[in-house]
Amino acid sequence: MVRHQPLQVYEKQIFLSIITGIYGCRWKRYQRSQDDSSKWECLWFTILCSSFFLLLFWTYFWLVAQNDFNDFNWSVYNRTGEWTDETIPIVASTTVGISYITFLVILALFHISLGQQLNLFWVHKIGVLATLVTTISGVVSVDDIWGDEWEILFISLQATAPFLHIGALATVTAMGWLVAGYILPVALSVRFPDDGSGGVHHHPGCSVLGSALVYLPCVMDRHSLKPRPEIIGRRGAPMMAPENTMLSFNRALQQGATSLEAEVTISVDGVPFLMRDRTLRRTTDVRKVFPSRQYEDASFFNWTEIHTLNAGQWFLESDPYWTVATITPKDRVRIENQTVCSLLDMLRLAARANASALLNIRKPSAQHPRARSWFMDTLRAVLSRLTRPLCSGQVMWSPDTDRGRVRGFQQSTQEKLSVQEMRQRGITSLTLHYSKASHKDIQEYLANNVSVTVYPVNEAWLYSTLWCSGVPSVSSDAPTSSERCLTPSGLCQTAYYFIWIASDLFSLAVVFMIFAFQKWKMSEIQSCNPEQIVLNVVTRPQTREVNIMKEKLLFSGTDFFFYLRQNGDKNVTKE
Repeated sequence: MVRHQPLQVYEKQIFLSIITGIYGCRWKRYQRSQDDSSKWECLWFTILCSSFFLLLFWTYFWLVAQNDFNDFNWSVYNRTGEWTDETIPIVASTTVGISYITFLVILALFHISLGQQLNLFWVHKIGVLATLVTTISGVVSVDDIWGDEWEILFISLQATAPFLHIGALATVTAMGWLVAGYILPVALSVRFPDDGSGGVHHHPGCSVLGSALVYLPCVMDRHSLKPRPEIIGRRGAPMMAPENTMLSFNRALQQGATSLEAEVTISVDGVPFLMRDRTLRRTTDVRKVFPSRQYEDASFFNWTEIHTLNAGQWFLESDPYWTVATITPKDRVRIENQTVCSLLDMLRLAARANASALLNIRKPSAQHPRARSWFMDTLRAVLSRLTRPLCSGQVMWSPDTDRGRVRGFQQSTQEKLSVQEMRQRGITSLTLHYSKASHKDIQEYLANNVSVTVYPVNEAWLYSTLWCSGVPSVSSDAPTSSERCLTPSGLCQTAYYFIWIASDLFSLAVVFMIFAFQKWKMSEIQSCNPEQIVLNVVTRPQTREVNIMKEKLLFSGTDFFFYLRQNGDKNVTKE
């Protein structure tokens, strides 16, 4: 009678089965292999890593771009003519994409650390390609619609570089285990001379030290900090009430704004009113009241027609800043009854609150009935409010048109000019987008007595960074968030250097320990050669390392298990 004996009973490797099953749909043992991955699979791993880093950059961009979500939607509206919140699908798809790709990258790294082939399942290959193509399309689209926004990345690093530094150190340190698992076998086989450092000649984390070299305004002596920037209500407080309405301006003043900013348009009958858009479609119910004129320029309506339009319902319906849910029922009723605000009404409110006014006046087209008198119409409205509570110095006049006729006002511009040009034009105030307001430029302007206002500043990290840079005033859609910032976040000096140097040294020590442990482990496994397995198989119980060596020999395609059987190893089995 022939007695059949299994060659070996393997331990169940549930974790390995899950890893290889999810990544490559290889759930059974005979489907797995510890051979080197093919060039094709290595190419897919490269594509996967490229998708991960691109999505990481894309995710970071949208995290810091939260400050400008409304401006992005407004840019899209100007192209399409229809208001939709485009940031919701972008943020949702980015969250899903980065989660999916990160999960696959982690599985791939587990494959590498466990010595398994990188056999990516075809469904995942389609998913990776779809994610990569979608992300590239998004980058191209944003570059076309919102190309200037890429400049925000530099100023964002001034606030996030310390955290990115720590994150990069943690990642590099964790990758040390994987790197050591690949470098040391080669080093030991080639017999590099041991220098006592476990095979490590430089710290991989040192490459990320460059992130800490970005100029950080808040790394400064607390006594050198300048007074907190004043807050200008940009079109009032549009996060809390419809923009350019009396309710919005009231909310801004209540939340601590010391100045009000607005875009001024002239009507056909010479009344200056406040409107950001070229048409009335987005912020009024002109589609219902004047459906045939909804695409007409706002300046071609007379003031009576404009004043009859509702300027609040759109805010509750579109929820442009995702804040409607926080509004009380009483405020909802007030919002529903808002109308378009005239320049005169806004100036009256500013005069009562002793607040300044920053006016961005839009010149009408040549076909407009007030094309020649628009300047005097606007000037008369302003001069009518220049009583004692509102003096001429509290009005910032930004258009370049006829500056000589408004010398009594504080001259302002939104164009980034040299100090010499500003002196020649008599300009004493500059309004800049925060992406263009570098610390060096700010210091140069301030040193030459040019007041700098930065817009839009809706996030606390941005307000803190500009505060440390010495900016005297910021224009904000959310005066509340800026008002709550009592101290710049990240303001430190000695503690900063201690934390980041200590983290570098700690990361270096951990990497050395990882390499030392991996070297010790590899030297122990190397001692398990086939002859020792045969000689010691009967005298002592088999270790996990011996079983691993057997398994590798079996899967390598050799006939070594027959050799073990002939030499008396009855425990040798084959699945």
